[in-house]
Amino acid sequence: MERKSGSGHSAPSAHSGPAAAHAAGAAIAARTVKARSKTRLSSVANALRLLKVFSDEEYEIGISALAQRLGLAKSTVHRLATTVIQAGLLEQNPETGKYRLGLALFELGSLVRRKMDVSTEAKPLLKVLRERTGETVHLAILDQGSVLYINKIESGQAIRMSTSVGARAPVHCTADGKALLAFQPEEFIDELVRQGLPALSPKTITEGKAMLRDLATVRSRGYAVDDEESELGLRSIAAPIRSHSGAVIASLSIAGPAHRVSRRTLLSYARDVVSAAETVSQRMGFRPPLFQPMQKRA
Repeated sequence: MERKSGSGHSAPSAHSGPAAAHAAGAAIAARTVKARSKTRLSSVANALRLLKVFSDEEYEIGISALAQRLGLAKSTVHRLATTVIQAGLLEQNPETGKYRLGLALFELGSLVRRKMDVSTEAKPLLKVLRERTGETVHLAILDQGSVLYINKIESGQAIRMSTSVGARAPVHCTADGKALLAFQPEEFIDELVRQGLPALSPKTITEGKAMLRDLATVRSRGYAVDDEESELGLRSIAAPIRSHSGAVIASLSIAGPAHRVSRRTLLSYARDVVSAAETVSQRMGFRPPLFQPMQKRA
């Protein structure tokens, strides 16, 4: 209820003062948070600009030159540089005081290049496999706990497996996923099993011990099979690709509809997909040991 003042205008009640103050305070706080958010985004943008100033011609730059290039105060650039140095993205030459790109950027760039290199080296083999089998072929990596397709050549058949580069798939029920998962550290595999193995089809392996046995088989024979485990009506086979260090970094696969690719036909692709994956591995610098125990082939 409101009281009327003598002038005929409404006067606020006795309790509206604190409420109005609270509302005003909340508005100020919201504006402050928004301003801080903009400041943080601006700082991130300036930090990225800072890193992009460096080049082959100018791999070391002083604080004054950086400030001039960025159009920022030297004190601002110094704060940015200090933060970026802490992240390992920038270094300061102790003799000259000039700045240069840090090793953390080299490490990140190596990750990107590794993906680019394997895709480049695998491309001719993808073409060979597609021509030999007539089915869709994929190149995939393990990324953030899932399969990430980084290259593909689709079958020319009207009915075919169709995916997109950049698409993701589960690791526990796809041939690519199991070819990658089988060679990960035990802790990684155990954690994935502990989190559960959701069924995507009636044939998905959902029991932990059965999955561990399946992965052991993958390691033994050198390839993985998806026999309608990820989707009814779809079969695929995949083999791992290794880096120069021997670490499994990618997988090569062949996939097609079950009505055309019987289990027997799928297994007949094993020699080709393993051979192609081994060829890519060699191009990546991998050299297998001279003496290897005989592996069973399913």
